[in-house]
Amino acid sequence: MQALIQQETALPNLPSASGVELVGNVAYVIGDDAPFLYQLDAASMVAGEPTPLFETAHFSTGRIPKDRKLDLECLTALTTASGEKGLLALGSGATSVREQGFWVVLPHGPGAAATVYPLALSGLYAALRKQLPAGITLNLEAAATTPQELLLFQRTVGSAAGNLVFRLPLAATLSFLQHHTTQAPAVRHQFYHLPTIDGKPAGFSGAAFFEDQLFITASVEDTQDAVLDGAVLGSFVGLLDLKRELRQPVAVACTLLTQPDGQPYRGKVESVVVRRRSGSNRYELLLVTDDDQGGSTAVSVVLTV
Repeated sequence: MQALIQQETALPNLPSASGVELVGNVAYVIGDDAPFLYQLDAASMVAGEPTPLFETAHFSTGRIPKDRKLDLECLTALTTASGEKGLLALGSGATSVREQGFWVVLPHGPGAAATVYPLALSGLYAALRKQLPAGITLNLEAAATTPQELLLFQRTVGSAAGNLVFRLPLAATLSFLQHHTTQAPAVRHQFYHLPTIDGKPAGFSGAAFFEDQLFITASVEDTQDAVLDGAVLGSFVGLLDLKRELRQPVAVACTLLTQPDGQPYRGKVESVVVRRRSGSNRYELLLVTDDDQGGSTAVSVVLTV
């Protein structure tokens, strides 16, 4: 397996990119300390008009302060049972402020605007916390959807003990979040082994379901805190086998993200989406990164598996 960068493009005025999704010719991006859903041309990465997700008085510097941000880290596109197409954006859950999310119904035609519905996540996140190992803080960093399931990826910084994927029934979870039912969805989970860099374990950072395969990214930070950032040592791209559900952790097939000269890429990848399959074992990916200083990039990658 090889993940080779083809191009990296700066995303000005888009702070701390944390999630990306492709819908048609639009790349939708969220930032963990921004109040907008950003819209970019999927080919050129030129920005269009962003959609406000919530109002805040704390964005005057271009970044919401760490203790006040919603920490939107999870973004996934889906179509509901009724045929409604939209984006689900979820906070990390690492603090009480970060237990909020949004269901964004995408516009149907030219000139139409997206419709944003806020979601309270405390009930769902309470159910997830019950399945975490003792001492581990809930810290969701990615989401993906299959036709039947919502997958939420726990990132446990500084430890390999809490890298797991929560598997929830998609329809039941949406019904619960939209207050159509008071019954919390059933939750399953599977632990995974991720690689290390300099003895520091990787943690999940992004996920995308494409052609019955689950693509993931994982990054390595030198920190023990779910809230505080640390030095970034590198990032991985890989495939996760959803068909294996075992009591023991499952190893994830990963490769280190490399630059065109073959040197390891030291940036922090935050999310992944698949542009297309370009061969029997080649995929074109779009990643977004965050430098923890407010800077963001879009990275085009060819993954050979």
